[in-house]
Amino acid sequence: MHYLIDNQGIVTLTMDMPGRSANVLNHEFGKELEEALLRLAAEKANIKGIILTSAKKTFLAGGDIDYIFAITDAKQAFDEAEALKAGFRKIEKLGKPVVAAINGSALGGGLELALACHYRIALADSSLKIGLPEVKLGLIPGGGGITRIVRMIGLQAAFPILTKGAEFSPKDAQAQGIINDTAASVEEMLEKAVAYILANPNAKQPWDKEGYKLPGGSPTHPAVAQMLPIAPAFMMKETWGNYPAVEYIMNTAVEGAQVDFDTALRIESRYFASAVVSKEAKNMMTAFWYQLNEINAGKSRPEGFKPCKVEKVGIIGAGMMGAGIAYVAALSNISVVLKDVSLENAQKGKAYSEKILKKRLENGKTTAEKMAAILERILPTDNAQDFLECDLVIEAVFENRELKAKVTQQAEHFISEKAFFASNTSTLPISGLATASRSPEKFVGLHFFSPVDKMPLVEIIKGQETSDETLARAFDFVKQLRKTPIIVNDSRGFYTSRVFSTYVLEGAALLAEGCHPQEIENAGRKAGMPVGPLALLDEVSLSLVYDIREQTKKDMLAEGEKVISHPADSVIDIMVLQHQRKGKAAGAGFYEYPKGEKKHLWQELTTLFPPQKGAVPFEDMIDRMMFAQVIESLKCLKENVVTTVQDANIGSVFGWGFAPFKGGTLQYIEDMGIENFQEKMKRLSIKYGNRFYTDNVLHNLVAEK
Repeated sequence: MHYLIDNQGIVTLTMDMPGRSANVLNHEFGKELEEALLRLAAEKANIKGIILTSAKKTFLAGGDIDYIFAITDAKQAFDEAEALKAGFRKIEKLGKPVVAAINGSALGGGLELALACHYRIALADSSLKIGLPEVKLGLIPGGGGITRIVRMIGLQAAFPILTKGAEFSPKDAQAQGIINDTAASVEEMLEKAVAYILANPNAKQPWDKEGYKLPGGSPTHPAVAQMLPIAPAFMMKETWGNYPAVEYIMNTAVEGAQVDFDTALRIESRYFASAVVSKEAKNMMTAFWYQLNEINAGKSRPEGFKPCKVEKVGIIGAGMMGAGIAYVAALSNISVVLKDVSLENAQKGKAYSEKILKKRLENGKTTAEKMAAILERILPTDNAQDFLECDLVIEAVFENRELKAKVTQQAEHFISEKAFFASNTSTLPISGLATASRSPEKFVGLHFFSPVDKMPLVEIIKGQETSDETLARAFDFVKQLRKTPIIVNDSRGFYTSRVFSTYVLEGAALLAEGCHPQEIENAGRKAGMPVGPLALLDEVSLSLVYDIREQTKKDMLAEGEKVISHPADSVIDIMVLQHQRKGKAAGAGFYEYPKGEKKHLWQELTTLFPPQKGAVPFEDMIDRMMFAQVIESLKCLKENVVTTVQDANIGSVFGWGFAPFKGGTLQYIEDMGIENFQEKMKRLSIKYGNRFYTDNVLHNLVAEK
């Protein structure tokens, strides 16, 4: 930490941890901060104020996750939090104004340090992020963040910011009351910092002043007291009790608001300690810090190929998927040729991007100029000749082999030898589709998820002849779209569709066995899934599930494979064939979709599938839904469909929303413990069938991959 005092008596403390690309909170930082504070105290008589800033691109990146992850003792976590807070409290009580000059993102502990300063100024850069996202890793702010934000903006305003881990631009952070001001340049930021120091020689935090009152009222204030009993109910509706960090944040905020500031800090430390040692935090740090970072760093990308960039992409099919891919590509500064059978259809596909951008414009998230530039990049067409200059062409037509073969050959007639080709199929094996291509080594699967603009994952599928160079180019393209790529080997359903299907089919099987449909949906949500299995089947389309099943049967019979029916098959047949209830897109499935009203379960379901009291215990329902997915993931790992544990975990969470607090399908086993998992697997298979058992050597599969 560099210490520089100017001729006005203003000290600039510049954080600059050696050997790191970003400043982080750890013992090294704590030691340097303590030394700086001791020097400030000793030279206090000659100092008018302090500006705290950074020599890095970020202000302060937050806590050292490696260190936090290694903590298994709650007392150690408590002591670490208390030591950090003691340093931050010294900043507040130094007796001199301290300004945080936030020149880069300040997240987690970085913002907590800034909150301990008397004034906060940030560069007016929309790419700069400010917030307390700890809850996304199963943690809570442990450096006074909850305590200070509650005292700055009040309980009601603080709850959504803290429990959702929101990250704000400087402009939005100022609107929330988290920072005080913004500046167009570093020079202006420092000028404003000096001006504040000179104008506020006796600066104090609001809560250290006499007569301080909590904004919006304390927990005993009538308006707040009315809100507090309702807040836990809303929390449970969102989390189903699966995310203790959210509960810890609310408890810290409310309990801390009823006591003095320093006692509130200790309350925060206690809940922080509980979060750090929780299984949920360890699972989420494993997946969303370690494994996600490994994927994004290119661990799965074939080596030996220079990074490449797609300048122009062609998309065949302007339906929901094609239009979505066109939007995210144009948003990433890639020129897009969007083709359909008619120019009118292609223009409708472009209109999808316009609709999204108009909403962003209304919400202040883009400008008219940026919107126009993005739309300008999308060329709607009905002519395949427009693919001439494309580096990549993606077909996103219906799941029909003949149609895909036809459009592939039409497009390849016009694309250059250097270009590569991708299919957005979700189930059809890539090796089979590649037989229609003139260059199967340049043919790859790019499985996007719907809605494309919101879903973060892309599954890259390697066909039998797909070259490593093509895989590397596909990987770079996905990263160019700012999405997370996983690479899998070719098979029916690949990894994501194959494993995801086990969840929804298990829900349908439970319906056939006499479980009440609402109880099935509740079990799915309690298990940690974002949507119940029946609602998700409606979203996917029951008719599509039926068609895929029938096509798969034909393929398996043609290849001499044994076809094994699933207990859900009869339910799908009854819904699709007998009652023409084909899903949400058709307006009727397991749910009714009345116009302008909330969807609700179809009343006739309980007539078609009469509930039987105690048919399947609620906990068994949860276990069946989760074990079906986990066991299928193990099979995919054993069969080399998915090749790494991190791809399996991140693919499951980002692809179809597998319980994030469990850290993914294979981390689920680590969470439960391998022996407990094997024991429960055997019990479920004896009670409910062989699909709940696999003879994989779990120890080796989980440890060695």
